[in-house]
Amino acid sequence: MNYQIVLDETLKNLKTKKKLLLHACCAPCSSYVIEYLTKYFDITILYYNPNIDTKDEFDKRLSELKRFVSEFKTDNLVKVVSLGYNSNDYYEEVKGLEMEKEGGRRCIKCYKLRLKRACLYAKENNYDYFTTTLTISPLKNSSVLNEIGRELEKEFNMPYLYSDFKKREGYKRSIVLSHIYNLYRQDYCGCKFSKRGDIVE
Repeated sequence: MNYQIVLDETLKNLKTKKKLLLHACCAPCSSYVIEYLTKYFDITILYYNPNIDTKDEFDKRLSELKRFVSEFKTDNLVKVVSLGYNSNDYYEEVKGLEMEKEGGRRCIKCYKLRLKRACLYAKENNYDYFTTTLTISPLKNSSVLNEIGRELEKEFNMPYLYSDFKKREGYKRSIVLSHIYNLYRQDYCGCKFSKRGDIVE
């Protein structure tokens, strides 16, 4: 399925401005997504990433995300909410999968953990849609992420905004914005296991 076309159709059919809960992993991945979606939504960015290996790294990424949001001018509201650092959430979720390759079952469990929390936050706070910036990464499987979104949408009756933000040069645009705003671009996904560099082919 071409999730960019699905997103195009959703945006085309919006009659009024909606509220979007956007799960975000970092400022660089958020940059293009905010630029793209702020035309259609008031956006709350949910920073929930218990997978990040240290609190210092967690705080650094959060600080850069807040800085970008404060400096990037948008027509509609964009704000950042952090649920704080709790790595126990992540380690409990992936127990037994520590030796899995990057992009495998451990990562899928991680995606589900973070998207479920975003879905529940959106449901509890009356958002119109929830989604994630994760589909912008060339190393993330958009089909897997959107299928997780579909499952959560059905389970919790909370509309998921389907996407593949790497399409239409989205990833390249995020690099350009990162340079313009001098954003910190980390060289690993976040967890200590992702530093090993063993990627599923």
